[in-house]
Amino acid sequence: MSPYGVGRRAVLGSAAGTAAALALGGCGSGSGSGEEGSARPPDRKKGERITLTFWSWVPGIDGPVDLWNRTHPEVRVDVEKVSAVGGAQYAKMHAAIKAGNPPDLGQIEYATVPSFLLDNGLLDLAAYGARRHKEKFVGWEWAQSVFGESVYAIPQDSGPMGLFLRHDLLDKWGIEPPATWDAYEEAAKAVRKRGAYLETFSATNGNRFAGLAWQAGARWFRVDGERWTIDIDDDATRRVADFWGGLVARKLIRTIPDRQNAWYKDIQTGQLVSWLGASWGDVLLAGNAPKTAGKWRVAPMPQWRKGDAAYANWGGSTTAVFAATRHPKDALDFAVWLNSDPASIKLLIKGGYGFPSAKRGYSTADLEARRDFFGGQHYTDVFQRAAKGVDTSWQWGPATDTLYQRLGDAFTEALADGGSFRSVLKKVRDQTVGDLRDKGLKAEAG
Repeated sequence: MSPYGVGRRAVLGSAAGTAAALALGGCGSGSGSGEEGSARPPDRKKGERITLTFWSWVPGIDGPVDLWNRTHPEVRVDVEKVSAVGGAQYAKMHAAIKAGNPPDLGQIEYATVPSFLLDNGLLDLAAYGARRHKEKFVGWEWAQSVFGESVYAIPQDSGPMGLFLRHDLLDKWGIEPPATWDAYEEAAKAVRKRGAYLETFSATNGNRFAGLAWQAGARWFRVDGERWTIDIDDDATRRVADFWGGLVARKLIRTIPDRQNAWYKDIQTGQLVSWLGASWGDVLLAGNAPKTAGKWRVAPMPQWRKGDAAYANWGGSTTAVFAATRHPKDALDFAVWLNSDPASIKLLIKGGYGFPSAKRGYSTADLEARRDFFGGQHYTDVFQRAAKGVDTSWQWGPATDTLYQRLGDAFTEALADGGSFRSVLKKVRDQTVGDLRDKGLKAEAG
């Protein structure tokens, strides 16, 4: 067990504890590093100058860190950029924890926080006053890293999803923004007749697939006491898999990975005319397809049933403090400042990091710095409505980063050999059950 936390206990659950050890609502059994007799490193001496290391891949992170360093001369933060391709950042972090030399802080997505608890890698920040900052942040995002009385990270952002559209081309072709998934399929057919594609199915993008399943009402992880139930092939996820598998089989959409060179080229040339993305996609499109400025709009995600208002979240991350840090209070102070100070938030928004988790400190105008790229549309309205329609009962489980990799491998294999997308779900479900058991957890297939 980590000397500063009880992360693994929070994941394992407690026979006498609550049923939802990792629920979004924050139920669990971790008792926290504040328990009597727990080891705590000494506080920094007054006037002592220290340096904290921070591993991050957030766009524009240098701006707010530079501001911190100018205004907090006693506590310098050094950023090391880590690659977020294929989960490389997490592999590096887990390896550093195992080797005993992790950084002080790290950028960790909500979905992967439980994986680090299995390593006893994160510091329980509750003993250092984290809970007094709770009201600064959106409730369900704060709860993503809260288990029992323990707080393992400070929320940074979220990614409510929407549909980015080449308005000029769709308008020219007489194609309405699809309000339902049935209409989406018809739009895909109409776009193909024009020699372009509506979208791509990115096989390696397990986190976007999770968002689509989330919107459809899926429940991939459930926990009862100490036992996890894995249900990646539930009815809702099968519906999503069948839908996208059908589009691929009829060659109505492309199958290239998104956010890579070929995809950027198709976005720039109009070969791809839409993208199901998250709020942080505005900076990605504006930065990589500048010649298409003014031609894009944002529409709500299509619904499975006309008139519904079900949405999902893609991404969202935290600033976590690793258990081995020698300066926990200073690390916590930086994490809270980074994600709640108005000047920091504005710099993060400018860099394109997503929808702030902070409740205050920014305006709609701040979020719409790229409004001209979207033809003057107040596109933030779409994402704000989406954020209100996210089902916050969705629950992440342990080893989600591994699950994403397995989804990517299985979907890539299915595309290569013509296998069904539904078969991917059962395969990954069984693999995930095995992964959890290998980590010492009780797990079964749903």
